[in-house]
Amino acid sequence: MSFGFQVLGFGAYPSRGGPIDASGGTVTTSGIYTIHTFTSSGTFTVNSGATALGEFIVIAGGGGARSGGGGAGGMIEGTGVSLSSGDFSVTIGAGGVGGLGDDDTSAGANGSNSVWNSNTAVGGGLSGYTNALNSAQDGGSGGGGGRSSIGESLGGDGTSGQGNSGGNGQGGGAPYNSAGGGGKGAAGTKASGGAAGVGGVGKANDITGSSIFYAGGGGAGGDPDYNGLASVGGNGGGGNGAVTGNGAAGSVNKGGGGGGGSAKANNTGTGGTGGSGVVIIRYPT
Repeated sequence: MSFGFQVLGFGAYPSRGGPIDASGGTVTTSGIYTIHTFTSSGTFTVNSGATALGEFIVIAGGGGARSGGGGAGGMIEGTGVSLSSGDFSVTIGAGGVGGLGDDDTSAGANGSNSVWNSNTAVGGGLSGYTNALNSAQDGGSGGGGGRSSIGESLGGDGTSGQGNSGGNGQGGGAPYNSAGGGGKGAAGTKASGGAAGVGGVGKANDITGSSIFYAGGGGAGGDPDYNGLASVGGNGGGGNGAVTGNGAAGSVNKGGGGGGGSAKANNTGTGGTGGSGVVIIRYPT
């Protein structure tokens, strides 16, 4: 079995050695390509045929949210991968669950990793919660910092080549608002004035035959006691934040971060769950 790499520009027409017979996932075609999309874990099997050069994306599950926006799942893109006979497992990461926006005892979790052919996309980071400094977690993209009356709360770090950092939450004085989670294409924004931070934008990819954004960061929650405004998630499946109540979930099979729940002190708003990941492989038919 061989999965060697060659350098090609993404989206270029890869060369091929001959026809290939493969199975696994949901199989579609677009132009000269056959496409295998895995939305749940499984096996990519190359049954027969000469070696062909393919392309892929691997996206992890998005991070759960508390009051900040959850970080997007890590996103890996590759071209020129040599496909030869054999069975190759595919693991699809689940999105992390959200937790209360103002409770350090509430569960919440990073997204889970997605894996194919030694390519491990790291799950998105859980966001921070209200009145806790530096509680946001690192991940494929980092979770956004929660707001704090103590001081500025730092966002989590992203993984190099897979995503970006979460923004910093406001602290030290009103208004109190949380920060957006990082996305594949940009960091989450810092809370500013009366507005919570926006989730970082994801990245577009046309491996399915259509240009689709993946791995957007979650928007953050705002504090209604200080006329706070919630924010939107990043393009690519990031969930929207809330001023009162619960944040929205990240989009499934895009690795979007969960949207932050209300940043109001002692509230019962819960951050959204991150979106599950996806693995997509294509090669010339």
